[in-house]
Amino acid sequence: MSGVAAACVPLVVLACAIGSISAASTSADVAEAAEAAEYAVERDVLYRDEPDATPYMRERCMLDVYYPTDSEGFATVIWFHAGGLTSGERWIPETLKSRGFAVVAVDYRLSPRVKAPAYIDDAAAATAWCVRNIERFGGDPDRVVVAGHSAGAYLASMVGTDARWLAGHSVSTDSLAGIAAISGHTATHFTVRAERGLPGTRVVIDGLAPLYHVSADAPPMLLITGDREREMLGRYEENAFFHRMMLEVGHADVQLLELDGYDHGGVVAPALPLVVEFVDRVGSQ
Repeated sequence: MSGVAAACVPLVVLACAIGSISAASTSADVAEAAEAAEYAVERDVLYRDEPDATPYMRERCMLDVYYPTDSEGFATVIWFHAGGLTSGERWIPETLKSRGFAVVAVDYRLSPRVKAPAYIDDAAAATAWCVRNIERFGGDPDRVVVAGHSAGAYLASMVGTDARWLAGHSVSTDSLAGIAAISGHTATHFTVRAERGLPGTRVVIDGLAPLYHVSADAPPMLLITGDREREMLGRYEENAFFHRMMLEVGHADVQLLELDGYDHGGVVAPALPLVVEFVDRVGSQ
């Protein structure tokens, strides 16, 4: 799958097969599934406990760890939720459950209560916490994949491509096995632009854009978007440019998939099985 060119992937049959997947999980749903599949869930873990943590940090900087109890050395997916960096709550996608790997669902601070780059730093802090702590749950700290949808994909991409964020928490991007981004901005996020008083049509590529950090040394990457005619404004095109630039600098393992017929929200269900395949591959290397 290394260096695969952009592709339009019709997944109508797959979408029908998984059409009953719910968009989110309640705590009861997660607990029931965990028990049946020999999984456990540790909830409400504070991943930022520094002495100067603000009350809002202590409120939002929490995560849940969903992990297998009958194996060791497994991979882990860190899942960042969507919501435009202004809303949303942590959740564990049903399709990622009971797959033999752990899932860490993360909350982070939101705009306008905070401004950039606070939420990026939260994503990095959560990732660093996972790298340092997943071994006590049985996971392998060298098999961690950062992933998410929309704003969550943007955060995963920023953490995985701009080494300074993890370095600020004494962790290297070399610790990451991969990045799986579903419909994420690769330019500077539109909420960051809004915080600067810029319209959504003003494209910015600066230090807060994954595109600014194109590198052959970035972790393996899976980029997925919906249909370019149905997606959010420019979302496919940003990812196509990101993919092309990664190839240009010699990145050996980056793939872009455009899923025909799906809009920004609808692309999540058919994209998640592709994320599972990606995790199985890069998490076993």
